Amino acid sequence: MTLNLPVQVDDVAHNPVMRRLIDQVRSADATAPLAIRGANTKHFYGEAIVGDPLDMAGLAGISSYEPTELVVTARAGTPLAELEAVLADKGQCLPFEPPRLTHAGTGADGGTVGGMVAAGLAGPSRAAVGGVRDYVLGATLLNGQGELLSFGGQVMKNVAGYDVSRLLAGSMGILGVICEVSLKVLPVPPAEATLAFTLDEASAIRRLNDWGGQPLPLNASAWRDGHLYLRLRGARAAVADACRRLGGDGVEPEVAQALWNGLRDHTGTFHTRALEAVEAGQSLWRLSVPAIAPPLGLPGEVLVEHGGAQRWLVASLPAAEVREAATRAGGHATLFRALDKSPGVFAPLAPPLERLHRQLKQAFDPRGVFNRGRLYPGL
Repeated sequence: MTLNLPVQVDDVAHNPVMRRLIDQVRSADATAPLAIRGANTKHFYGEAIVGDPLDMAGLAGISSYEPTELVVTARAGTPLAELEAVLADKGQCLPFEPPRLTHAGTGADGGTVGGMVAAGLAGPSRAAVGGVRDYVLGATLLNGQGELLSFGGQVMKNVAGYDVSRLLAGSMGILGVICEVSLKVLPVPPAEATLAFTLDEASAIRRLNDWGGQPLPLNASAWRDGHLYLRLRGARAAVADACRRLGGDGVEPEVAQALWNGLRDHTGTFHTRALEAVEAGQSLWRLSVPAIAPPLGLPGEVLVEHGGAQRWLVASLPAAEVREAATRAGGHATLFRALDKSPGVFAPLAPPLERLHRQLKQAFDPRGVFNRGRLYPGL
């Protein structure tokens, strides 16, 4: 079963937005590359933007939504806020909590569906429910030759061969233009509670790993400045029982919502101060390490999320020192925000992986017209 979407190859002539996009892609070449742009809320993420804008704003709207099947299909330029409002009306959500970032220069709020998939960023619940790629069922892609291709479908079992749809998650647009995407959605959990504990970083990580091995409805966690916050979600009885077993201090729902929204949308105290530090010349790093890894001992401000598997760091350290610490712990480091990106944003690839990346780029975008160098130099 393939996607049956309004933006099919046979219908391109009747879709002026798609016609414009295809014409612009076919007119581009090595000397005039394109920079795919939605709401432009993630302009800071990845390597430098190169090329003329390929505006996706006109390709918006929800193509189909089947609440009983837990599947929604939306065009790439659809505002994330619009999609989430439609889902909320049916008591459903995107469980991976994609960040709803705001672009200070344009006032654009929340980003778009295409940018959500291309960046592959997820929020506080990532460790419990999975990331963006785990919810992508199918996609329509405009490749570097100006050809419209469909991959995947609208059911989880519809995966034959290489899963190109999920490959697009986190690809930063270097493979092609995501035109439409089908996503799995889930019901909003019936109950939620947030608990607070006073713990140092090492104790918090140990406690999170102990809890992770128990049948608890853990959904998100965050540690900073001696305080660990734990979010429980699930059936009412399970959440109530977990609260009794774990102890800690209950956090008022309004305060808890502000806390988790701040972490999700990077508007809370840590990320606000991090942005100020970046403007002053420091760097914001996102380190992905095994959840059981002890504190890395790097000087700077630290935020621990995802059960210990994601460590944010604001520091003025050399990139080599940060990456060495992440590698020593069994993970890798991404330069999330910085004025100087010369050390490279994403962790260097091993030769076999670099070769695979280049082969994929050649297959989908042989002329190198899309988001050139946004993921890695030369890609």
